[in-house]
Parts: sequence; C-alpha cells; structure tokens
Amino acid sequence: MSYQDITFEKGTVFLVAGGAGFIGSNLCEALLGMGCTVRCLDDLSTGKYENVEPFLENSEFTFIKGDIRDFDTCMEACKDAVYVLNQAAWGSVPRSIEMPLLYEEINIRGTLNMMEAARQCGVKKFVYASSSSVYGDSTELPKREGKEGKVISPYALTKKADEEYGRLYKELYGLDTYGLRYFNVFGRRQDPDGMYAAVIPKFLKQLLHGETPTINGDGRQSRDFTYIDNVIEANLRACKADSSAAGEAYNIGAGGRLYLIDMYDQLCKALGVEVTPNFGPPRKGDVRDSNADISKAKRLLGYDPSYDFEKGITLAIDWYKEYLG
Repeated sequence: MSYQDITFEKGTVFLVAGGAGFIGSNLCEALLGMGCTVRCLDDLSTGKYENVEPFLENSEFTFIKGDIRDFDTCMEACKDAVYVLNQAAWGSVPRSIEMPLLYEEINIRGTLNMMEAARQCGVKKFVYASSSSVYGDSTELPKREGKEGKVISPYALTKKADEEYGRLYKELYGLDTYGLRYFNVFGRRQDPDGMYAAVIPKFLKQLLHGETPTINGDGRQSRDFTYIDNVIEANLRACKADSSAAGEAYNIGAGGRLYLIDMYDQLCKALGVEVTPNFGPPRKGDVRDSNADISKAKRLLGYDPSYDFEKGITLAIDWYKEYLG
C-alpha cells in the first residue's frame, strides 16, 4: 500500500459521507485498519449496506442512515469529527443529463450542507470528491489544474460548483478544504450492475458471464484509469497536508493514458477469453480523452500513486472473480 507511512492518533474521529459507496467503504475500511474511529453517513440511494456490514462488529464504527440534503443530519454527523471525507454524491454523466434537478440538490446543495456543517462543528480538514469531468471540452493533454474547458454535463457542473465553494470556504471561513479530481477510479466493491455502471466492472461481469460487452463510440477514447488504493492514499494525504495547500483542487489519477479498446483487450487477455465487442453510439456529455498531470498533487499533498493500471487490474479481477462467483 502506498499510504503505510501515514498515521493518525488512535481514536481520531473521521466522518465518511457516502461511506457505503464504492470509494467511501474502502476509505472506512482503511481508516478502521489504522485504529481510527469512523462514522459513516449514507442514505443508501447509491451506496450498499453490504459494503459496510462487515464493519458493524467493530466498536469504532458507526453507521448513520441519512441524507446530506438535510442540514440537521449533516450537523449531527459532523459533531466532534476531526476530519470529513465527503464522497457523498451521485455519479454518472448520462444520468445527470436525465436528472439535472436531482444532481443540483445532491451534489451541490448536499455538498454545501456538509461543508457548512463541518465549518460550524470546527472540523479540521474537509476533503471532498471532485471529478476529471470538470475539464469538459478541453482538448489539452495531460489535464492540468487551471486549464479547464467548458463543462459538458450537469454532473461536471455540480463538481465545478463544489470546487468554487471549497475555495470560498477556505478564503472566507478558514475551513481547510481539498478537492480531489478523481480520474476513472476502479477496484474492489465498484458496482458492476445497472445501466449506469462504470465500464471496468460492467465489462468484467459480462466477460465472466460469457456475454458480449458494448463499447460506446469507436473505442479510441482514452482514460487515466486509477486504482482505488491510489484514491485512498490521496484522501489520507490531504488530511495531512499543509493548510497552505487548502482551498484548491487536485488531479488524482495514475498519470497514465489507455485507450478504451486497449483496456478491453487487456481484460480479455487477463481473463483468458476472446470476445469481439459490439460498438454503440458515443455517450452524450462524455469527455473524449483523459490523462492526469498529477504534479500538483505530488508537490502539495505528497501524493505518490504506487498502482498503475496493470497492477490494479490484476487485483480488481481477483476480487470480481470471487465476488461474482
């Protein structure tokens, strides 16, 4: 693991909002393993109770079923917390195009509720999930903070708004906020089901079950696929970062670039199958190419990802083989 050097005082209270989701549950697990006290807030709209059920036996873990759209719930959850890791949001670009009002409520107002509750409760650090989607129609590669284009989906707009609130809360109120622009995170506990499932778990499930996946577009889109343990490291390093690094957004990727069709071929090879994919129309609102310049996160957060795609996908495949039976 790339975060073995990071330590917190035993019993340090963390609130992980969205803690029953893919990224959130992995954060809960890592923090419990470090001896921290973990409070998980989730309304289970996209998170899964089964993701946190194994932690319920741990006396240092508390599950709160609640909605970040309710400010009183946010205040109760933030009480006495030293660090807040806000992963609570609705993902998926296509779904945001279908439901822009809901995305406004959850991803903007909900995040603002969490930020304000953290401020009022005297939280030391507020680390929140942003997204590489904020780069929008920018064609520059690699993607660099400060070189964003025009956003092309409601989801991307919600994350851009969150970053602006993060900046303001540092400048106006002194709350140390750190926005993490995740680049195509994958790994254990990522949901392979549903029409909005992320591409890697979806393809893995289909290939393991003898089905033929469909690639949206020509397969020449590129992504900076980022293994979950890199994201855990980024969140923990942000908690340890200097206050002078707060109020900013950071690219959190592996620093690589892989074409979708090449990723698909690697999955087939790793699984020992030969399946020619179907090709469908491109998805509205999708960024064509994605590759993170992670130099700012390295410099100011000490982020140093140790999992490239090959290492991460091997671990992910092992997990899905067991999970999917």
